[in-house]
Amino acid sequence: MRIVVVGGTGLIGSKLVTRLGEHGHEAVAAAPGTGVDTLTGEGLAEVLAGAQVVVDVSNSPSFEREAVLRFFETSTGNLLAAEAAAGVGHHVAVSIVGTERMPDNGYFAAKIAQERLIEKSGIPFSLVHSTQFFEFARGIADEATVDGKVHIAPVLFQPIAGDDVAQAVGRIAAGSPLNGRTEIAGPERFRMDEFFRRALAAWGDPREVVTDPHARYFGSELSERSLVPEDGATLGAIRYHDWLGGAATGEQAGGR
Repeated sequence: MRIVVVGGTGLIGSKLVTRLGEHGHEAVAAAPGTGVDTLTGEGLAEVLAGAQVVVDVSNSPSFEREAVLRFFETSTGNLLAAEAAAGVGHHVAVSIVGTERMPDNGYFAAKIAQERLIEKSGIPFSLVHSTQFFEFARGIADEATVDGKVHIAPVLFQPIAGDDVAQAVGRIAAGSPLNGRTEIAGPERFRMDEFFRRALAAWGDPREVVTDPHARYFGSELSERSLVPEDGATLGAIRYHDWLGGAATGEQAGGR
C-alpha cells in the first residue's frame, strides 16, 4: 500500500517509515522538510495522490494553549479535506492515553479537538492512544524541576519505547480501520516518582527526585490513573532498563 506518514521525519514518523518500507509498503514521509505543510496545505494534494492510508504523527512546534489548539485544528482540517479529495480510505492518528482525564491541560484539550475532527470527517479512522515515550523521559524530568529538584507525583506510570510505538502503529495502518481507539503502553508499570528516581540515577543525573502528590505534569495535577491505559491495552516488548542499556544516542539515553 501507499502509506503517507505526516510528521514522517520525526522521532516516531521516521521509525514508522522505515518499518513500513521493510514490510513492503510504499511509505512516504510528509513534513515541511519534504515539501508538505499541513498548516498551509502546500504539497498535500501531490503527496496524497494514490495513497490508501494516512498516518498523522505530527506535532505542534509550540505547546502554548492557543497555539497548540490552532495547530491541531488547522493541520488536521486541511489534512482531512485533502484526504477526502484524494479518496484516502484510512486515517490513523497517534494521541495520548488519558487525554479526556485532563481537559484542563491545553495540549490534551487540543488533542481532543483533533480527535473530534477525525471522528466527524466521514473518513474511516483509527486512533492510537499511547503512553509517554521513553525518549521523552528527560524532558518530563526537566519540566518537573523546581529549584534544582525534580517534583514527581507518586501516580501510576507506564511509558513505552518509540520502536514499540512504531510497530503498533504500523500494524494498525496496514490493517482495517478501527473506527475507534486502541491503547498502547510499555510492558512495565511503575510509580512515577520511583521511575524517575531510578532513571536519574541511571543517567548519572545528581538531581533529587521529590515525591510530591501535588506535583504538576505540564501544568496539570495528576490522579492515580491519569497516565495509564485501561485493561486490554496492547503492550510493547521493550523494558526501560534494557532500552537504556542498549541506547546508542543521547536522545535514547533520556534526551529530548
